[in-house]
Amino acid sequence: MKLKLFLILCFLLPEGLKAQVKVNTIKFNRKSETVFDVSGNLLRFKWPTENQRFAEVVLNMLPTEPLFKSLSIITKGAAKVISSDLDPVFLLSIGRRDLLSQNGWNIFFDKVPLKPYKTYPIKLKKTSAEIITVGNRTVIKISALSADKFNGDLEITFYNGSSMFNIAAVVSTIDDATAIVYDAGLIDKKSGWKNISWTNTSDEFMTCRVKPTDTAKNLAVKYRAIAAKGQNGAIAIFPAPHQYFYPLDEAFNLKFTWYGDDYRNVVDGFGMGIRQDLKGDNRFVPWFNAPPLTKQRLNFFCYLSEKDEPSAFTEIKKFTHEDTYVKLPGFKTMSSHFHNEFVMKVMMANKEMPQVPDFVKVFKKTGIDIVHLAEFHYTAHPQGPDELRLLELKMLFDMCKKYSDDKLLLLPGEEPNEFFGGHWLEFFPKEVYWIMSRKKGQSLFENHPVYGRIYHIGDKNDMLKLLEMENGLAWTAHARTKGSVNAPDVYKDEAFFKSDQFMGAAWKAMPADLSEPKLGKRVLDLLDDMNNWGERKTVITEADLFTITPENEMYAHLNVNYLMMEKMPSYSEGWQPVLTAMQKGKFFSSTGEVLIPQLSINGEISGETITLGKTGIANIKLKLNWTFPMNFIEIISGDGTKIYRDKIDLSDTKAFGDRLFQFKTKLTGCKWVRVEAWDIAANGAFSQTFYIDN
Repeated sequence: MKLKLFLILCFLLPEGLKAQVKVNTIKFNRKSETVFDVSGNLLRFKWPTENQRFAEVVLNMLPTEPLFKSLSIITKGAAKVISSDLDPVFLLSIGRRDLLSQNGWNIFFDKVPLKPYKTYPIKLKKTSAEIITVGNRTVIKISALSADKFNGDLEITFYNGSSMFNIAAVVSTIDDATAIVYDAGLIDKKSGWKNISWTNTSDEFMTCRVKPTDTAKNLAVKYRAIAAKGQNGAIAIFPAPHQYFYPLDEAFNLKFTWYGDDYRNVVDGFGMGIRQDLKGDNRFVPWFNAPPLTKQRLNFFCYLSEKDEPSAFTEIKKFTHEDTYVKLPGFKTMSSHFHNEFVMKVMMANKEMPQVPDFVKVFKKTGIDIVHLAEFHYTAHPQGPDELRLLELKMLFDMCKKYSDDKLLLLPGEEPNEFFGGHWLEFFPKEVYWIMSRKKGQSLFENHPVYGRIYHIGDKNDMLKLLEMENGLAWTAHARTKGSVNAPDVYKDEAFFKSDQFMGAAWKAMPADLSEPKLGKRVLDLLDDMNNWGERKTVITEADLFTITPENEMYAHLNVNYLMMEKMPSYSEGWQPVLTAMQKGKFFSSTGEVLIPQLSINGEISGETITLGKTGIANIKLKLNWTFPMNFIEIISGDGTKIYRDKIDLSDTKAFGDRLFQFKTKLTGCKWVRVEAWDIAANGAFSQTFYIDN
């Protein structure tokens, strides 16, 4: 009778009182700054944030209840509930990757949305939880997630020292040839939000009153962020600033945020979040790679403010320096590969030239000091007629001279795609007139009555001579993908590639893979290969973009090189120092959030040769500045055959820091070494190569 009564009582009890949630705490450090407790189905976490405050999140593990029971900021012991009763939401769009027609997972020329695909909501079953300490971070892993053939866990990461936290659906599949895109956000299950706010593309603060039944809409915003006003403050959502955006030829603002009810006719309830346009720029749309068994992190960041939405945006913008590249003493910022086509669209079309074109405004506002263009990309007359080609070049030079000043050095450049094979860029230290054709018996160069010396180039040997005579540089554009699928590998033994005038290649975060903790492995791996080939080559970053306007989402698709230069050259005097720094490896490259203001190995800087003692030990001195908490430093070296990686964990770092690292690494038998540094949002910086004299 007693047993029967007990069973009846268990059945009648509320679900939350039947059993305490299963929580694995084996990997949790009880001495960490984060504290938690478990009460029935509630998990309560408190961690230190900025300005001696704390944040607290209460998770509800009941299947029928919203996951985030409450999110609060605690000041001097007094807690303010910012928002409550929220559920994370993820939509996973699954398509097929073309692994056959070009170069496997490195493909860019893929059009995934033109092939069959389907979108699935990712479902969460709250079966168990695990709490893990990782340096100054705490990860709560909640099982389990599923969407079609993808399975995994939900991971929530709290960062000591910041009101920011990360929510990630970490999922994988055994299927091959899979490409994905995801949307994500938070759903307000109990209608507690009052306003939704954002910054529009004109940099103006916008807000609207929440109406829970309003149909969801997509928004074009700046800074990739959207916020909701809660009970006593605001909660904002934003993605990783570069990693979230799969590569495209254009940086159009495709309305990367959303808010409202019934998003995509799939999400139940009113919410807000981040999104991707499945059709991209309607050119080549490769989506993200999702190779078999890789753990894809479909993630977004949240920021809690006890004040209001503008205050939240102010803090969020600090992570990307308000989408600008900060100045560093002793460095000038340089970016390359822009197909703006202003010459052909405006000047050669006899349209009025604006006092300051939009693209110049964008470069200046973004903090780029030096811009290397890639004009005439299949739009002009590179092979002549001679007078037309020479006029187009004059217009290019005139444009660069007109819009260059002490704030911006606008420099001419082209993507010729002739003679060498694949796609490549050229860069001369002054105005050079050359035509990409040479008739039989015609001289390599001649004097023109208007333009002075002009060159006629007929083959790769002529091109190399031109580069040597005018001290120009060439390098492979988008190596091992796009129009350079087999380059530079296919010509690595050619005289022009081995020449000092062939700089190397250019880096862009392409292809995109959300399982990787860093960006752009394609070209970083190439840099290692070139080093092992025995060639002293460098790799600059490239944007490879067409339209450049203030309304675009430029920062997500940009990158920059910090050239070791005290003074900015003037256009009229020539810009040889720019090419010298690029050619000699006197720079580091960055997405903007991680900076390397100082790096030396055994007292030498990148591009130089270091000497090792009998022990083979090298002393590395590295200073980093960062915004997001750092993830790791990686020391990469090679012996001419093998590549070695030494990863240094930086999970002890907090947001917005700088530190001088000094450590030793053994390089016995190695011929070269270089350094990378990456943060928790896959933003990073990498050095050029140091060569080793054994």
